[in-house]
Amino acid sequence: MPRFATIDVGTNSVLLLVAERTPEGRFTPVRERAEITRLGRGVDATRRLSPEGMEATLSVLESFAREARELGAEAIAVSATSAARDAENGAEFMAAAKARAGVTVEIISGQLEAQLSFAAVHADFAAEAAGPLLVLDIGGGSTEFIYGNPAGHVDFRHSFDVGSVRLTERFVRSDPMTPEDRARVEAHLRDTFRALPPPPPGAMLVGVAGTVTTVYAVRHAIDPYDAEAVHGGTLSLGELSALVDRLCRMPLEERRALPGMQPKRADVIPAGALILLESVRALGLEECRVSDRGLRWGLLAHRFGAGASRS
Repeated sequence: MPRFATIDVGTNSVLLLVAERTPEGRFTPVRERAEITRLGRGVDATRRLSPEGMEATLSVLESFAREARELGAEAIAVSATSAARDAENGAEFMAAAKARAGVTVEIISGQLEAQLSFAAVHADFAAEAAGPLLVLDIGGGSTEFIYGNPAGHVDFRHSFDVGSVRLTERFVRSDPMTPEDRARVEAHLRDTFRALPPPPPGAMLVGVAGTVTTVYAVRHAIDPYDAEAVHGGTLSLGELSALVDRLCRMPLEERRALPGMQPKRADVIPAGALILLESVRALGLEECRVSDRGLRWGLLAHRFGAGASRS
């Protein structure tokens, strides 16, 4: 069976997916990996990718591209999102990726990012959703909301410039986060999310990406991380509220040691968890389902699914 790969270069992390396409057109994973490289460190303030962030990301990109080729991937699609969109030197990063890893990085719009994340969630959750699907994709630099119907049509999508790295750099001054820090983050999120239209009746909310999966893994002490144990889980509003309180009061070293925590994510997880909590509240919902399959899965179908362009 033919194999293809996608690499999702985000503000905070780089994710690899190598998958086989079955004769029926479905994809089965062969290898999934994730590394936190913090490409977007400092971008909110400087509008530039830092040398440290670029080097760490390029090194992982080289490694992932080599691994994908060794596993027999016929083609590799690479997307970059919020940090690369915002940075004045994004073209420099793209040129270096081509030279060092032999891949072409596509800087995708927030709207396409939302569409791809929705496609991945719809494939896994549409069958059990009694009504419309809402997708929440929390990244390091931006957060996407996508409203869609059971048939897979997107009715509303918007990318907000709030993410776990961006809000940590902008508002968090102390470790652990002070009540004043938290109040600034919450006020900014509530003001931002006021622009959200109310969700349609009976909607199911599904959260994707590292913040949501990490919060679930910490809540259930899933260590080492197990995608199958996380995918399809549920976080209630009460669980989220209690866990956010705990994370915001806990010093960084204690957060790093939590079962289920990726140590490199521990510094930005309080802000990320606040985005998740305030998103659920803004939508007026009582829970959030959890998906371990985000943009990289949507990109796989978009680029390499039946009838997709290989260009």
